[in-house]
Amino acid sequence: MKLNEISDKDGATHSRKRVGRGIGSGSGKTGGRGVKGQKARSGVAINGFEGGQMPLYRRLPKRGFTNIFAKDFNVVSVGRIQQAIDAGRLEAGSIDIEALKGAGLVRRSRDGVRLLGDGELTAKVTLTVDGASKSAVEKVEKAGGSVVTPAA
Repeated sequence: MKLNEISDKDGATHSRKRVGRGIGSGSGKTGGRGVKGQKARSGVAINGFEGGQMPLYRRLPKRGFTNIFAKDFNVVSVGRIQQAIDAGRLEAGSIDIEALKGAGLVRRSRDGVRLLGDGELTAKVTLTVDGASKSAVEKVEKAGGSVVTPAA
């Protein structure tokens, strides 16, 4: 096989339809756009218009809001910390955000790190995080460690 012998399979490419080239071509006059009016022109922007009927996006009720003060925490589970310790990516002892970044458990610090109690912990660690669930604190303390959070 040579580069100049390579070609597409039959039917893989379609030839371009030349529109608006006389009535005899079958796609002349209006060029497949129907008759006249706004939709026959370019730059039509009437999506969501329902012929004067109240559009769906206005018939449905507004609901909820976005809290602009909500904190966006990185979430780390107790089980993932134990996995990182077992794999040698994290040293048991004092663990903070920088150590979690170095181990690859946190990519970028957003508003801090929140510790969740998913999984099991056997290593004795002192975790410095911005938030922790009750179950996470219980599991860390059960393993002989402690969780330090800033005073709220």
